[in-house]
Amino acid sequence: MPTLWYDGIIKKIDLLAPNVRRLLVEVPTVQQFDFQAGQFITLDLPIGDKRLQRWRSYSLANAPDGSNQLELCVVRSPSGEGSRYLFEQNEGAILRFKGPDGGFVLPENIERDLVFICTGTGVAPFRSMLLDLQRSGKPHRGLHLIFGTRQEDGILYRDDFEALTHTLPNFRYDVTLSRQPDWSGYQGYVHPIYAAEYQTVRPDVHCYLCGWSNMIDEAVANLLLEMGYDRGQVHYELYG
Repeated sequence: MPTLWYDGIIKKIDLLAPNVRRLLVEVPTVQQFDFQAGQFITLDLPIGDKRLQRWRSYSLANAPDGSNQLELCVVRSPSGEGSRYLFEQNEGAILRFKGPDGGFVLPENIERDLVFICTGTGVAPFRSMLLDLQRSGKPHRGLHLIFGTRQEDGILYRDDFEALTHTLPNFRYDVTLSRQPDWSGYQGYVHPIYAAEYQTVRPDVHCYLCGWSNMIDEAVANLLLEMGYDRGQVHYELYG
């Protein structure tokens, strides 16, 4: 079956953090663009001749609601030509993409406690999942989001997640900052938080990880080798 490519229009651009943009992209050419919470799309950007130079994948940060609106969370990387290109775009620009793709999604029946561990823009698929659970009212057990970044101005979607602690049953939200000594909450990296909270291995806990490869590698090693969780209890999506 041939790959379907779509043209999306950037309808709105917001600054989520000093180096992070939120792009709201509309897909006007289809009746309904369906995706599952946690999936991603792949952009074909005019930044090179070869596929590996041009293609960049981004998780969708919004819940699937049939609106044909897709939300991308883009960090500006000094060494990333793709992110630099996206930061130069204005509202009304066209983005060509394919998808949705990816199996980083929640099970149909949620029968375990879920721990979401992420850093930076790795929070995007978890926002999609949590908003989808709120919208659908699907039964679930405990939900725990652990988010790490450097400083307070880098806490992405903070208002959304704080609101969900009051409106989404059994949802907890913890933030840790690695480079702000005057922060009153957790300080340092995400690893000590889940290591302390889930040090007693339980078969009814599944961990979902999303972020840069260094964080994923350390978390997987901690959960599997140090703490003793089963491989089937750890799911992850790499960002680089």
